[in-house]
Amino acid sequence: MVTGQVKAGRVLLFLPPKRATIRIRHKRRTLMASPFPGMDPYLEGEMWQEFHETLASAIRTQLMPHLTPKYVALLAKRYVLDRPALSIEAVPSERVIYPDVHVVAPPRAAPISTPSNVDVAVAEPAVEVVSPMTEEVPVLSVEIRDVAGRRLVTLIEILSPVNKHGEGWREYDLRRIDILKTATHLLEIDLLRQGQRIQLVGELPPASYYVYLSRWQRRPFTQVWPISLREPLPTVPVPLLPPDPDVPLDLQAAVQACFDLVGYERLLNYADSPPPPALGEEDAAWVADRLRAAGWREAPAKGQHEKE
Repeated sequence: MVTGQVKAGRVLLFLPPKRATIRIRHKRRTLMASPFPGMDPYLEGEMWQEFHETLASAIRTQLMPHLTPKYVALLAKRYVLDRPALSIEAVPSERVIYPDVHVVAPPRAAPISTPSNVDVAVAEPAVEVVSPMTEEVPVLSVEIRDVAGRRLVTLIEILSPVNKHGEGWREYDLRRIDILKTATHLLEIDLLRQGQRIQLVGELPPASYYVYLSRWQRRPFTQVWPISLREPLPTVPVPLLPPDPDVPLDLQAAVQACFDLVGYERLLNYADSPPPPALGEEDAAWVADRLRAAGWREAPAKGQHEKE
């Protein structure tokens, strides 16, 4: 339930009451397999692509009972060209980065052979580099369509790293502009601390994550939910065709369903710091406290400070 509204330019901000946030956080603490009450910042690493697809499926599963028989939620897959981290002689624990050119130690290769009757001096290269290569990265969206006419009513986008940097960001921005020109609601879920943010008129309060809702009848206004790293994810409305009411989407329950299904807590490296960008000092200390309380880290020795 929205109890506060702040207007900033063309952006509407919905800030949940502090008292309700504390109550929900206590409830989630005993249920979440993740040691965090809301989004798990460690999912931004190598597990993101798998989590992204699982989350899209969980959102569809949650919405379907509220949509039938008039509507249906479908998973739509498209491919975006990306330049991923080059894995040549890479250490498995290295961070996920997106280099333009990557310099590596020259591999040991057999010497170039030349005909025995030709005396040719072959110069040794000063360095060996890897050319940037592109690959198609799958991106899942949730489409809500009316059954009778197959009309796209609401598009739910879960942003990925490929949507938030370089050519992928520009491609997504153009796609977003095209959607905003149609009579389709657009719900964007940004559970990544890294990369570009959605371009809006008006300053948003600083937050780790954001959810954006553009109702086609109210454009150019956009509803925004800023979300702290330390709080549960909100329940947000999913609009349908008038006069049908909005359908609630409990994002925290959707993330919980992903952990219940896969058990990501068994696959994430909680002994290390979260993937970039680096956390601020207070958030880093909070993360360390959460991990120790959940038994994923040992308490630092007396007189020592844990480095995040």
